Amino acid sequence: MKDQLGQILRFALVGGVNTATFFGIYLLLHPWMPYFLAYTLAFLLSMVGSFFMNTYFTYRTRPTWKKFLLFPLTNVTNYVIQSVGLYALVTWAGLDTRIAPLVAAVVAIPFTFLLSRRILTRGAARPAAGPGGTEQAARSSSTV
Repeated sequence: MKDQLGQILRFALVGGVNTATFFGIYLLLHPWMPYFLAYTLAFLLSMVGSFFMNTYFTYRTRPTWKKFLLFPLTNVTNYVIQSVGLYALVTWAGLDTRIAPLVAAVVAIPFTFLLSRRILTRGAARPAAGPGGTEQAARSSSTV
């Protein structure tokens, strides 16, 4: 239970950093292209950062090429939820295109946590307490 709470707190912190990164990229791209294209590019770029922050910090596992290649697949649900939310908020609710991505992202958070945990910890040994009480991540020979 304590480890799961720690994962949730670390996920929230990583999510905050990732959301700020996403939003910053989105705002930089927004003046130069249609809002949905800017959103998609910002989403893809921030997802790469999210992968590394979540493997090392949130779930304390080692990144592998397999996890890296599967990570975007687990975020398809997140992307769909955010995309539908973005479209609905802008088109039907009339929300400003600079704010709507943040609102849509909040709705997707629980789904993203569960999917990320599943893909990044699948097949990995649970972190074990090592000498001095420090956690040691499962080792993998094919790291990214």
